[in-house]
Amino acid sequence: MLFYLKQKTFFVKSNKMSNAGLYIVATPIGNLGDLSPRAKEVLTDADVIAAEDTRVAKKLFSLLGIPLHKTFITYEDHSEQERFQEIIDLINDGKMVALISDAGSPLISDPGFKLVRECRRQGIKVTTLPGACAVISALQLSGLPTNRFMFAGFVPNKDKARCDLFTELKNINTTLVLYETALRLEKTLAALAQVMPQREIAVVREISKMYEECISGSIAEVRERLLQNPIKGEIVLVIAPPADEEQTTPDIEELLREELKHSTVKEAVRHICDTYKLKRNDVYEKALELKNKQ
Repeated sequence: MLFYLKQKTFFVKSNKMSNAGLYIVATPIGNLGDLSPRAKEVLTDADVIAAEDTRVAKKLFSLLGIPLHKTFITYEDHSEQERFQEIIDLINDGKMVALISDAGSPLISDPGFKLVRECRRQGIKVTTLPGACAVISALQLSGLPTNRFMFAGFVPNKDKARCDLFTELKNINTTLVLYETALRLEKTLAALAQVMPQREIAVVREISKMYEECISGSIAEVRERLLQNPIKGEIVLVIAPPADEEQTTPDIEELLREELKHSTVKEAVRHICDTYKLKRNDVYEKALELKNKQ
């Protein structure tokens, strides 16, 4: 295997026992040419491939010309616990295990951190082979600030959970990045327009593929464009940090009106106070006033 250290090249003889360990390997998110030579070498040499979907993994290997004469096992949310010890036992037996996702960098909104943590606890070799990552690529394409950012995972399916998430994220002074599907995108942008109406956003899709696209602007502008030309594919949503005027004291009355649509007074007050670090008595009094007017 070929390693680079201090700008010098070292060749390490292949030794199955010395190479035993967990290799976290990033795979392409669209363009097969994005797989690094080192990643291909590790995937070729690995004894075991732990993948979200073994069918997807085998198809990828075929396209890349990587031999399939190795063990493929499923490692995803529903199988994580049962596979956990199996993988560690394989490594302790001298096996080289590569952990991959369906596309992109493993562990980013994918299972695997528990496995990595346990391997490290047991002194098992863990290494990463960097590569394609939709979060980073979307940030680069968005044209929004990249000096600080927060990845918030997948946008929730349910309306209340979606609004709760955006309310929680609203006052965080950094660029936000989330994953979404094209089918739910309009509902997500509608919720975003309620909670953060002044934000600039970028909707990035089909990264590194033929129809790669970045649609940016205000929420209203992006929604209008998407209504005229609906899109398909996998989506990364990038949200600009709050402008200076947004970081003033939140509109308590407006927040309460939204919360009281689906929560009790007690629940609404607790959620708003916890999110914005406000005094409970003041918010409670305002909540009672609004409730009595209804």
